[in-house]
Amino acid sequence: MAAAANRAGQEGAAASAASVWRVTYLLLALLSVAAALVAAVYDRDGGAVGGLAWVCITLVWATAGVVLLRRQDCERLGMLAIWFSLLTGTASLAAALVDRGPAGDASALVLALAISLLPAAMLHVLLALPAGQLAGDRTRKVMAGYLIGGGVGVFLWTQRPSLPAWPIVVEAALAAGVGVNGVVSRNRLARGTERRQMRWIAVSLAAALEVLLVGLTLHVLLGWPAGLLQIAAAATIPIPLGFLLERSRRLQGSADRLLVHTISLAGLTAIVAGVYLLVVGLLGHGPTHTQRTLVLLSIVAAVISAVIYRSSSKRLTMFANRVMHGSPQSPAEVVPGFGANLSRAVPLEELLQQLAESLRSALALDAAEIWTGSSGMLDCVASDPERDPAWLRLTAEEESVVAGAGIAGPAWVTVWLPELLTDRNDAVIRVAPIAQSGELLGLLVVERSSGGDPFDEPAETTLAELARRLGTVLHNVQLDSRLQASLAELRRQAEELRRSRARVVAAADAERQRIERDLHDGAQQHLVALEANLGAVQALIDSDQARARAVLDELRVAVREAMRDFRDLAHGIYPPLLQDRGLSEALANAARRTPMPTRVDVPAARRYEPDIEATVYFCCVEALQNASKHAGASARATIGLCEREGALLFEVADDGPGLDPAQAVSGVGMTSMRDRLEAIGGDLRIESTPGAGTRVLGTIPLRG
Repeated sequence: MAAAANRAGQEGAAASAASVWRVTYLLLALLSVAAALVAAVYDRDGGAVGGLAWVCITLVWATAGVVLLRRQDCERLGMLAIWFSLLTGTASLAAALVDRGPAGDASALVLALAISLLPAAMLHVLLALPAGQLAGDRTRKVMAGYLIGGGVGVFLWTQRPSLPAWPIVVEAALAAGVGVNGVVSRNRLARGTERRQMRWIAVSLAAALEVLLVGLTLHVLLGWPAGLLQIAAAATIPIPLGFLLERSRRLQGSADRLLVHTISLAGLTAIVAGVYLLVVGLLGHGPTHTQRTLVLLSIVAAVISAVIYRSSSKRLTMFANRVMHGSPQSPAEVVPGFGANLSRAVPLEELLQQLAESLRSALALDAAEIWTGSSGMLDCVASDPERDPAWLRLTAEEESVVAGAGIAGPAWVTVWLPELLTDRNDAVIRVAPIAQSGELLGLLVVERSSGGDPFDEPAETTLAELARRLGTVLHNVQLDSRLQASLAELRRQAEELRRSRARVVAAADAERQRIERDLHDGAQQHLVALEANLGAVQALIDSDQARARAVLDELRVAVREAMRDFRDLAHGIYPPLLQDRGLSEALANAARRTPMPTRVDVPAARRYEPDIEATVYFCCVEALQNASKHAGASARATIGLCEREGALLFEVADDGPGLDPAQAVSGVGMTSMRDRLEAIGGDLRIESTPGAGTRVLGTIPLRG
């Protein structure tokens, strides 16, 4: 109990300490906003920095910090945001007091340190994302950033009363480069929720870049905003907003879409700004005061034009294609369009029909046809306009020649594919073979009237590229069909294996039941009779010795019968002759025990592996039993065994009336034989015709 109380006390102390730190940071957030407000009111002339802008920047960072501080998993990030707002509030207040009274030197030192530590604080924030924690070399980078910031602050203080901007610009550029690189590397490693949060950070950084580009461009061209530091600080506003949006459940799926649009907008802004700055640089001087309004209006016009063109460029391109080609799609767009459709779940027949229609429209054709097939048989599966069903049959030589040909004209077609010219009158045609790895998979056939435009090089290039892609597609379709067939066969084999295992289990159970029944009805009854007769002998041995001798003779006969029953039972389980002397004598013994006359033609010298010998033996015994049941009393049987081409062949034939092989295969005995043979890689075949006898043939591959 003492340990539990001690642990509870430690947890309470930790909670109290966390509460104290939380209250402290809340007070710091209020102080930073208050400092910015006091600076805005006190510095009515604007001073070195814009007071109202600093109030907005400080308020956004402080608000984000307070909101994050209320969430347990975001406390550290909230503290960093409040730390940044404290620096901006302190910088704004110090800037307002720097030229006021005797505290000017102290205010200048505070201003220099606060401004120079802002890039280091931003580096701290970026490297600690998304949870506000540092690890590894990131801690060293942040410490180096603060040391550099302190050194820059001391340098700026020595330059008072002026405040040169270039050290801050250099420091901010280095901090931004290192921080953005850290965000990118962290985004690559992020997974799940953290990855979604990092996407929102990327959106906020792209928005910050947009604000920075706009501010710098306006500063250079129009002289407003006046301070570079004010522009850089304003560019940080989207970052704390990104902290808040990354935890929003409503906007979980919007980060990727917003990131694309934000980066596109930043890129467009960079292009427009670069063009204007280049023009100003070529002029050698910036715009005068009277020209700045015109420059601003021209920038707005350029942005609006770019946005309008981006949204209408597709329609303009389609209009130009209609003017030039009579179709909204140019010939060069047919192949990419076909490739785009391949990634969609579109049936192949529909895809080929769409391709024929697009091809006819883009190349201004009178007709476009797609033929597919294999093994020398091709069918017209898609056409525009629609034509009657048609097919081509090619010899192996023709198929080889066509598969290796390029784009062919009427002369070549007349020699190798004359059937294609039927009912085409004087039309000019082009044929593009669709082949893959030397195999002909189809044809791409297009035609124009004899008075129309001839086929030029771009049109033939389009046909060749389409034929190449179609070859890949059709080859993949064939592979998919073969794969599906293989899967179906594997499923069939798996199901057959399952059934075979079930039959093996059932056969084993039935065999055990047969053995138990034979023991009970045969050998056990003999033993019971022996026991009774032995009791009778014991009773007669003193009173009637002659009768006792007669009973003993009966006992001797009964013992022989019991031994025969046990021997037959043992043969049914596994014949000793098969193990000791091989197939020849085991099958001969089985033939002697069969009711029908049976001739055995089995070589005596060769021995095989035990599983092969057992399979052949039991299959032959099963076949003999079936022959005895169905062949009739006057029928004769033959057992044959031989080797041929690395396999062992056995045959059990009878000269009975025969039967329907389909019915024979479905029987329990034949199914058991087939299972035995398939278990060692063999197969079974039944040959029978009514009135001509039956042959059971088995083949087993020999190992080694």
